[in-house]
Amino acid sequence: MGVHFAMPTGIQPKTIRRARSLRRNMTDGETKLWSELREFRRLYGVHVRKQAPVGPFIADFAIHERKLIIEVDGQFHFEPEGMARDSARDAWFAGQGYRVIRLNTGELETSFDGCIEEILRALELMK
Repeated sequence: MGVHFAMPTGIQPKTIRRARSLRRNMTDGETKLWSELREFRRLYGVHVRKQAPVGPFIADFAIHERKLIIEVDGQFHFEPEGMARDSARDAWFAGQGYRVIRLNTGELETSFDGCIEEILRALELMK
């Protein structure tokens, strides 16, 4: 039982278990955003995955066919170590060809429609 093999996707089993746990325990902001993003497939033909493993990281939301990552940032992300960690993650994602949109929880509360519009513009579904 001590031997662990990588999944066919190359994602480590530990990362997959962590993503599953995060899916079950989303924050209020993530839950609110997911309620809208889950409709993107029906409305726009765009498949959004929540708490998706991407390499060694777990993106809050990923749209693989459009190479877009959407992150919901709480207060921790604005502290120096959180900002440094986010910068390293963003650089890794960029190296894989992904663009990253960061929305903070305050924006989701005060300007939810604006956040959705920002995502639609990034997907080139809105001017």
